[in-house]
Amino acid sequence: MPVSKRFLTLLRFQLAQFADRDDLRSLIVYVAQPGAGSTPDLVPVGQWPSEGLALPTVGPDSPLRQPAEERRWLPLRHQDVLLGALQVETNTVPWPTPLSRRLQAVALTLTEALCLDLEQQRLQADLQHQRERMQLLLHQLRNPLAALRTFGQLLLRRMEPGSPHRNLVEGLLAEERQLNRYVEALDQLGEPMPLLAVPAAPTPLLLPPLGDSHQAALAPALEPLVRRAAATATLQNRPWRQPARLPVWQGDAGAVAEITANLLENAFRYSPAGCPVGLHCAAGADGGWQLTVWDGGPSIPAAEQEAIFERGVRGSTSQAVPGTGLGLALARELARNLGGDLNLICPPAAVDPALSGSGNAFRLRLPPGPPTP
Repeated sequence: MPVSKRFLTLLRFQLAQFADRDDLRSLIVYVAQPGAGSTPDLVPVGQWPSEGLALPTVGPDSPLRQPAEERRWLPLRHQDVLLGALQVETNTVPWPTPLSRRLQAVALTLTEALCLDLEQQRLQADLQHQRERMQLLLHQLRNPLAALRTFGQLLLRRMEPGSPHRNLVEGLLAEERQLNRYVEALDQLGEPMPLLAVPAAPTPLLLPPLGDSHQAALAPALEPLVRRAAATATLQNRPWRQPARLPVWQGDAGAVAEITANLLENAFRYSPAGCPVGLHCAAGADGGWQLTVWDGGPSIPAAEQEAIFERGVRGSTSQAVPGTGLGLALARELARNLGGDLNLICPPAAVDPALSGSGNAFRLRLPPGPPTP
């Protein structure tokens, strides 16, 4: 069981506090390593005085394990697992009670530090394994994406200019570009961060940004989402109502599209089959805009309508569908970082009388003009 440099630093400070004890001959700290038999070997990792000789590993048959009046072993044990031991040799017998208490306190401190050290090593190994697997999956994912792009471009080239199916192929190519953005964003997740690094902004993006979209028109960013929603509704055989016009709004279009995509995905996933889904856009009285994603399914219970915006909380009507309970919390946080807000209104007809008289409406309010940094 190798130990970290931080543990060794702590170990030196713990042992150095006994420099005032003339009755102590030596202190040696061992960590347990699996041996040939059932009894673990004890490998030395630190000693006091520090100028002592090189110490051998203490095996099961070592004479150091035999009891002696001037030598004691204090186990570093966590529950039923032996992590190591503190060997103490003294010139004074019997041991003074204050010395025994100090040694027991040091043994307890080293035990806790070893537990933390082992946990950190395990987490680092798991993280490295996950990084390697993710890099392999991303590498393999790029090949079919490139093939989809090639086939889509060839198919588009062979279609007549006036073909009614061109928008479907163009939609496929747009989705392929979106998937490539996700792959690149996932690739960046493997980059290690400094221990005390502070994020530049508290905005946890659900999706990678659309390039430099902080001062971009919103309508072009929403058009692919509207096409995707219409295609999804056709496949699910449910009514889809798209907005009469898209917002004329300038600002962080990528962030708004991110929130809208998340809300549309939730509407199609959690509303029952056959229920209508729609996107409603309206100009606000203050010069901003309101984007509302609504469905005609059962309304979320009143007692849960605010709680579902908390991290990890899911409504009782969605328990049968897999999910993490993070999407709405991140969407609201992102909306408020934009200077707007995200709220649930039931039923959708409360937003506009032309909408469904039952169901749920998630209304995203955008501020007028570019958001204030």
